[in-house]
Amino acid sequence: MISRFGVVDLFAGPGGLAEGFSAFEADGVRPFEICLSVEKEKSAHATLRLRSFLRQFGADFPSAYYDWLNGKTGQPDWSTLFPREWASAEEEALNLTLGEPDAASAIDARLMGIQAEFGTNTILVGGPPCQAYSLVGRARNRGIDGYVAEEDPRHYLYREYIRILRSLKPAAFVMENVKGMLSSSVDGSRIFERVLIDLQHAAGDGSYELFALAPGGARRLPGTGTKAGDYVIRAEDFGIPQARHRVIVVGLRRDIASRLPTHSRPRLDRRSRKTSVSDVIEMMPSLRSGVGGPKDDAQQWHRAIMDAVNLVLDGDVELPPQLKAKFREQVAEVGRVAAASARLPRTASMPNRVDAGCPADLAKWLQNPALKALPNNETRSHMAADLARYLFAAAFSSVAGVSPKASQFPTRLAPKHKNWDSGKFADRFKVQVWDQPSSTVTSHISKDGHYFIHPDATQCRSLTVREAARLQTFPDNYLFLGNRTQQFVQVGNAVPPFLALQIAGALWKALAASDSAERDAAHQRRLAGVR
Repeated sequence: MISRFGVVDLFAGPGGLAEGFSAFEADGVRPFEICLSVEKEKSAHATLRLRSFLRQFGADFPSAYYDWLNGKTGQPDWSTLFPREWASAEEEALNLTLGEPDAASAIDARLMGIQAEFGTNTILVGGPPCQAYSLVGRARNRGIDGYVAEEDPRHYLYREYIRILRSLKPAAFVMENVKGMLSSSVDGSRIFERVLIDLQHAAGDGSYELFALAPGGARRLPGTGTKAGDYVIRAEDFGIPQARHRVIVVGLRRDIASRLPTHSRPRLDRRSRKTSVSDVIEMMPSLRSGVGGPKDDAQQWHRAIMDAVNLVLDGDVELPPQLKAKFREQVAEVGRVAAASARLPRTASMPNRVDAGCPADLAKWLQNPALKALPNNETRSHMAADLARYLFAAAFSSVAGVSPKASQFPTRLAPKHKNWDSGKFADRFKVQVWDQPSSTVTSHISKDGHYFIHPDATQCRSLTVREAARLQTFPDNYLFLGNRTQQFVQVGNAVPPFLALQIAGALWKALAASDSAERDAAHQRRLAGVR
């Protein structure tokens, strides 16, 4: 009989970890049940609550949901249509700020109920906000007058995770954070070393054994030779179409870890082929960008694109002769099809396919036959000057296979930015190249889109929320609520659900192996007693 595990998700964002864990199946059964998700940002919580509601229907979401996504109706009143399921979602997904007294009281009450139902069969997942640990965040903090790292409460939000770990005493936990956490220090002490020690002893001395999921990661405790880098997961090695490197620590409670056969430690299986940008977004609808100004219409966009084509062609480009010719032809082609491109919509639903080269399991994960429209798939408006830079960068990447650095932009296309030539912003305009995993999708995508330029020069735009969500492996029927900026932030901050699915699988195999070993040992004890 397959055991059921209640899952508690902290710092949940829009629910990337919960999506992967709740969808994992073993022998036709889903052993991980999301019991509690906590998120402080209101729009992310709204997304989280909606998904919690939908999960209660298994794989068969209400037809009213697809009618809404497909544009047939407005948003239904879920509390009226499905009062029991909606009430359950409101109980599961809490809009609270972890670390505050009121939040702690509410969470502790819920934990008691979860323990009453699941006993020790619980899982804790999540990770504290990363701004204080990320390299970009630390650089920004150094520019804040009077900033003292030791006094930044974000450095210690993981302590709330530890407090709940100590209270819940789950069978296992998964803690995720940015790679910058490895080198972050407070008061001369490495944050990550503190975190590992706290995790190891959260429910008493040596209460948890820690594991690195990446192939080659050592099954050794802190201080016995494990390198911090062993805990870094390179998402592109595991079928995610994105170069996303994150610290992920898995812990098994000592009684479970002690029974675990050596060959059954939790680990992820590296894939033989990397999934690319083209695998997941090339077959999505072609859209035109908007163009800034008092009037945004096809005619204005067409004029802006033709001006951009002429500006890009009016000068030289630093490429080998054979590539230079291809580059100019690519730009000229954008001009030739500009009238047709101008008639493209700024939001579209079809086609919503993936490329034939997309791995079958990921294609199945992303797509849904009931979905006839792609939600969250509207383009942004860009300044006319940026359209020329996007055009140049996309055409350059098409022929060179890489996104151009700032130093490779012609002077006539350089933005009026005092640091443009400093080398600090070499990737200020970055194209996501078709045949490679994308760069890391972060919350910064909400700002301007310059780091996430679409590789198709004829569309001349940054990525939509849905395209970013595909790179993050959110299923197409995963709706993000809030305004577009908030949606981008939610997508960028999330754990890729398809990676979370694999983490859930690796954890399940270890839990099942430990349980099997315990049953075998019990059987042997019974036999010994008979003798």
